Amino acid sequence: MQLDEAPTYVHLCVMVTIIDGKPTFRHPEKRNRPDTPVLRKPDWIRVKAPTSKGFAETQEIVRSKGLVTVCQEAGCPNIGECWTKKHATMMILGEVCTRACSFCNVSTGRPAPVDADEPRRVAEAVHEMGLEHVVITSVDRDDLEDGGALHFVSVIKEIRKASPGTTIEILTPDFLRKDGWENSVIDAAPDVFNHNIETVPSLYLSIRPGARYYHSIRLLERVKQRDPNQFTKSGLMVGLGETKEEVMQVMDDMRSAGIDFLTIGQYLQPTRKHAAVDRFVTPDEFKAYEEIARSKGFLMVSASPLTRSSYHAGEDFQKLKAARLAANG
Repeated sequence: MQLDEAPTYVHLCVMVTIIDGKPTFRHPEKRNRPDTPVLRKPDWIRVKAPTSKGFAETQEIVRSKGLVTVCQEAGCPNIGECWTKKHATMMILGEVCTRACSFCNVSTGRPAPVDADEPRRVAEAVHEMGLEHVVITSVDRDDLEDGGALHFVSVIKEIRKASPGTTIEILTPDFLRKDGWENSVIDAAPDVFNHNIETVPSLYLSIRPGARYYHSIRLLERVKQRDPNQFTKSGLMVGLGETKEEVMQVMDDMRSAGIDFLTIGQYLQPTRKHAAVDRFVTPDEFKAYEEIARSKGFLMVSASPLTRSSYHAGEDFQKLKAARLAANG
């Protein structure tokens, strides 16, 4: 995907956040790691700096409601485009994650108590933005008995009360060792249940050490078993050192679990303390991945250097519904 020549938006984020005049490390577990090399970005990874009126309006709604977005916390390269259209992915359950994945820029540490009023504020923001489709994600909350499952349920219910016409996509943690609490989220019947596999099994120990590959696959399979009509979705990052054959095997595992929608995007390194980019996958390779995935039976595939889980989620949801109708004759 070749984008217009434009200023490149910030991609290498800082490790330190200033709170009350004092430096706070976003990733304390990474402070003493040696710096990893940073590869020069190729010409096809270009995005515009966020300067539009729509961006400022979205920023103000998020700020006024005291909400967190994964767009900001994860340093998403598409924030300028999405927020200009008033599309923001809400991140619930706080901005501090209990995991320490080596690819992720969300802060790591001890989270604050769950904010019981957050579901109402999220629903108000969705209503004020006039969203037809919203994506709700969260940090991992291994400290909670239910992993945050009931909070997801509350957010879904509040959005449906405030904006009954809005379709809801959730991007959940894995609910590892949470004894079936994920069933309550499935039963809340979001329109799309998304959980990212992120990478191939051989890289889990270094890239996603707190997760388990087959548990994540089984989570998405459980959604289909419990509610066959619920759309399921998952995403992969490439450029971390995986092979084409490994990616194709993950596709097969996903299809065995009945996953409908696959996203594939380029991994971009948040800081020098995070996992290094092994290589930049070319647009032609992404196109080949998309063709392979479609041939394996996915209803929808989005594969490009800047593809992210919630990028163009609303438009893609409409395509996903149309693809199911076509497949069912």
